[in-house]
Order: sequence, then C-alpha cells, then structure tokens
Amino acid sequence: MRSVEPRTNWTFVTHHARILAMIFKEPETRLRDMAEVCGITERAAGAIVSDLEGAGYLTRARNGRRNHYKVTPGTLFRHPAEGPHEVADLLLLLVGMGSASGGPGADDDQGEHQARDRRLAARPPASASPNIPSP
Repeated sequence: MRSVEPRTNWTFVTHHARILAMIFKEPETRLRDMAEVCGITERAAGAIVSDLEGAGYLTRARNGRRNHYKVTPGTLFRHPAEGPHEVADLLLLLVGMGSASGGPGADDDQGEHQARDRRLAARPPASASPNIPSP
C-alpha cells in the first residue's frame, strides 16, 4: 500500500476573511498590500473585494486617488453551519492577532482602532442557534 502525502497547501482562514480583516483594520489599505499579505495577485485581490462588496460585507468610495472601504456592521456568515453569528466577531479576532504579533499596522493609530473594538464589543451578542450548546 502506498503512503499518502499530507496536503499542506490549505489554511483555516480564507483569502476573503484575510482581506476583510485587513480592510476592517485599515479602511484605506491598497489592493497591492492585500495581495502581498495573502500571496495572491492584485487582480485576485480586486476580485475578492468585488465579491465582498457584492455580498454586502463592505462598501467602497473614492477618497482622492485611494479607495476608502467600510465593513458593513451586522453582517452574518454566509454558511448555515456558522448560524446567526456576526462576521465582526471573527474580524475582531483576526485584527487582534495581527496587532498582538506586531504585524503590519500594529503601531497604527491604535486609539481609533481601540474605540472601534470597544464599540463592537459593547454590542449585544447575536442570539445563539438552538443547535449550538451554550458555554
């Protein structure tokens, strides 16, 4: 019997989640920076931003020569397995991981980001799904 090589090219977090977290952390991030962090092309990053915008997860507006993105509050995960949970909960986790590790943007304007984090943390949690036991 032949041994099967483990698949090593997968990750837990998708490019869509990474890009949305980058936008959440830095609303004027460039497609070039998104692509570099994710290890994809600018064209692929642009397609992901279009996917996210089309699905209602973010909006974008021109600000001079740059785009200004805004993550839409209250959006839920798309898959029923995640139930009625808000995407913002995952974004807060991912953004917190980046700043804790000293990653890109770790020493950006922390006051603005901390205020946003406090506002999101203060909102009431989404009601739990009947299929998910409470802790």
